[in-house]
This record gives sequence, structure tokens and C-alpha cells, in this order.
Amino acid sequence: QVQLVESGGGLVQAGGSLRLSCVASGGAFMINAMGWYRQAPGKQRESVAVMTSGGTTNIADSVKDRFFISRDAVKNTALQMNNLKPEDTAVYYCYAKIRRIGDRNYDYWGQGTQVTVSS
Repeated sequence: QVQLVESGGGLVQAGGSLRLSCVASGGAFMINAMGWYRQAPGKQRESVAVMTSGGTTNIADSVKDRFFISRDAVKNTALQMNNLKPEDTAVYYCYAKIRRIGDRNYDYWGQGTQVTVSS
């Protein structure tokens, strides 16, 4: 069974930085896209940064030039968050679009990690 495990959330003052990491495990599969979503209280979950296996990266306008996504290894991704703002406070979820041989794509989510930015 595929699992996504996040780490790196926490409390930081405005202007500070945090780095989130996510590791996928659970057998042999291909990751066609991997990245990060977030959900603030009372709001819908939104895409923050997603990178496809082809190298295309989609970054939300609200975090451009502050957040940077990377694929450290085949089954890992990281989100470097700089110059954090109080409006970045949310639960951040690792996301992956995964396909096993002979099967279709499925979307997987991590358990979420809290990021709180104080003003």
C-alpha cells in the first residue's frame, strides 16, 4: 500500500523559513506527479506546488519567488518555504499521482503537517 509521509512543519515567525519533506513508499510504482497542497481553516484545499515526472512545475501565484519545490530522489519531494507570511498558515499535504504497472493513475495524500506563521 502506498504511503506518503511528511515532515518538517512547525511554528515560525513571519519572514522565517521552513522546509517540508515527503517520502513515498509501498512497493514498485511510478510517480507521474508529486507536490504539495494546503488547507487553511475555513478554506478549500489549494495547490501550492506540483512537479510532474516530465519536469513541469506549477507554483501558486501567492507563493511564487518564496516557495521552491524539488525532487530530491525518485520517491521524495521537498518544499522550501522562505519569507513566510501569516496567510501561509495551513495544514500542508503531500500529494502524488501514482501508477503501478498495468494499472491506472491514482491520487495519494499524506496525513498533513501543520505550518503556523506568527505575525
